[in-house]
Amino acid sequence: MTTVTLPTEPTPPGAPGPAAPWLPLPGHYKVAPGRSLVELTALCGPLPVRRRRLTLAEATLTVPETPGHPTLRFEFDDTHLKGVLTLDQAHETSGTAQLTGDLRLDDSDGPDGPEATDFPVLLRLRVVERADDRLLGVGVARLPYRLLRRATGFRFGRLRPATRLRLLIAGEFA
Repeated sequence: MTTVTLPTEPTPPGAPGPAAPWLPLPGHYKVAPGRSLVELTALCGPLPVRRRRLTLAEATLTVPETPGHPTLRFEFDDTHLKGVLTLDQAHETSGTAQLTGDLRLDDSDGPDGPEATDFPVLLRLRVVERADDRLLGVGVARLPYRLLRRATGFRFGRLRPATRLRLLIAGEFA
């Protein structure tokens, strides 16, 4: 038995290709209350030293009509994390979408005082289920704790050491 491989014509970089297959149809989608999970974990090396479920105040997904990047916006309203995560640049690699954006923490004392500071974030989003009118995804962002603390003044517990934070976000946008 022989295997035949047919030649394919890949889309050259920068050329308009098909829309991202992981996105629903263009529009504005929200996460319904109770249809999301947010967890913040402090890690010291490979070991988790503290884990906390967070309250997600609002989450939205905006898919533009024209070819462009989608915008994901998560608003956290918890005693441990208050702020907004906005992701507006996306590219797809091997079944996961990598989204980059900024995390803006509200109640932090940064190097210049109690004003909000943006911190760059890379979120790897795995699409669990997709339809034309909804998207179910699980995303993970890994944040270097020391750099985050220096830039924004954010602290996630004072008595336990941490080298990085893992932010897990799961939600159903409909």
